[in-house]
Amino acid sequence: MTAQDTEQPATATAPAAPTTPAPPTPEAGEARAAGGRPVKTRDPFFDNAKFLAIVLVVMGHAIEPLRDTREAHALYLFVYLFHMPVFIIITGYFSRSFTFSSGKARKLITNIAVPYVIFETAYSVFRWAAGGKAFEISLLAPVWLTWFLMAAFFWRLSTPVWQQLRWPISIAVLIALLSGMNQLPSTFEMHRTLGLLPFFVVGLKLEPKHFALLRKPACRLLAGAVLAGGVVVAFAVHGHMSIEWAYWRHGNDYLGVSELTGTAMRLGMLAASLVLSAAFLALVPARATWFTGLGAATLYAYLLHGFPVKLAGYEHWYGADWLHGPAGVAAVGALAVPLTIVLTQPTVRKRLRWAVEPALSWAFRPLRRP
Repeated sequence: MTAQDTEQPATATAPAAPTTPAPPTPEAGEARAAGGRPVKTRDPFFDNAKFLAIVLVVMGHAIEPLRDTREAHALYLFVYLFHMPVFIIITGYFSRSFTFSSGKARKLITNIAVPYVIFETAYSVFRWAAGGKAFEISLLAPVWLTWFLMAAFFWRLSTPVWQQLRWPISIAVLIALLSGMNQLPSTFEMHRTLGLLPFFVVGLKLEPKHFALLRKPACRLLAGAVLAGGVVVAFAVHGHMSIEWAYWRHGNDYLGVSELTGTAMRLGMLAASLVLSAAFLALVPARATWFTGLGAATLYAYLLHGFPVKLAGYEHWYGADWLHGPAGVAAVGALAVPLTIVLTQPTVRKRLRWAVEPALSWAFRPLRRP
């Protein structure tokens, strides 16, 4: 589920799996059309990564109402440490060529801005109709998961600036730390947008060689140990820290800590999230798998899964006692896989393309070519 889901070129034919996994690049699988013209195909690595990450997103939201149990609370914290940073890093990686040209600006509108307006409105109406909440539509205050589209819009707009700076990652980290020292307005989810900014900038500065490094056997072996250690640490600390740290939506004052403590905590969170994200990406298959094709539609799963998850909460389906235990947490978490698969099916994409990937060529003037 990234803002570039519709920008990575579609695959015409499945690329042959190499004997040795090739370094993942946006140009992987390039073929030749009639006349020798190069035709880009999708890199299965990134589609695999997006599918596996969106499963974690759906799972995290599904088990959220069960966080009164130790297992759900610890697992929720572990997942929230890196599932969105992974998407943000990939979004940054595919934003490296963004400019203010007419074609790029139009994609920014059709792929991010318009879907944001549509789903911000849809979730507001759904919250009123199904959840009994007060009817309110505010495009300045994103509802629940729509914050990512708004943040991605601003991150991508800032791309040309980061490409000009000598120390972009350091500056992005400084901005994230300073944002925690101020109680920023909730408009546009400013705390999240600035707090998670370093991951986007990291993605902008990544190159194919960095992903190739993650594919080395030693890195993959270490990645497994890192993720296992992350689970252990999450179970050890989940009862001693607020989950708000993993949400990145409030400043130090709201969290009740000093500026020094808050800054140290944010640095630790940035480091932990980056390490876990790298470990996750190291274990992602580089070859085509049964779910590779579904990875191109993760934005559908992201924007749509909130309706059944929220409906379950509105209808009190989480009320059964057995759900609030290890078996219940495991069962609800496992449902994230079939739900994600259903929401990324071609039928769903065909019927809801107008909302997620609207065709708005009629709304623009003809492109002016130099």
